[in-house]
Amino acid sequence: MATITKKKLIQVISQERGVHPNDVRNVIQSFLDTMTDYLSKGDRLEFRDFGVFEIVVRKQKIGRNPKNAGVPIIIPARPAVKFTAGKKMRKLLADRAKAPKPTPLTPK
Repeated sequence: MATITKKKLIQVISQERGVHPNDVRNVIQSFLDTMTDYLSKGDRLEFRDFGVFEIVVRKQKIGRNPKNAGVPIIIPARPAVKFTAGKKMRKLLADRAKAPKPTPLTPK
């Protein structure tokens, strides 16, 4: 499993679609900026079959410092972005989970 960065995503899309990387970069950055703007206003973003991004408020909770467990740390309530996978993505993930895993080669 790999980590895909924005740079790698730009390269892949540019090569697949035959579009200049700067054009792809501008579209992706504009998309991310617009998503951020709408989420910061509290709007819900829904992309059919992909998923939904929405703002939820995480409740206040008490945490512990592992080095000094006797001292409670209050973690305040805060807004967070929640992602819920859409129908198509859930199906793809479920199919992948069901796929047989390759067996590792054992030395003889």
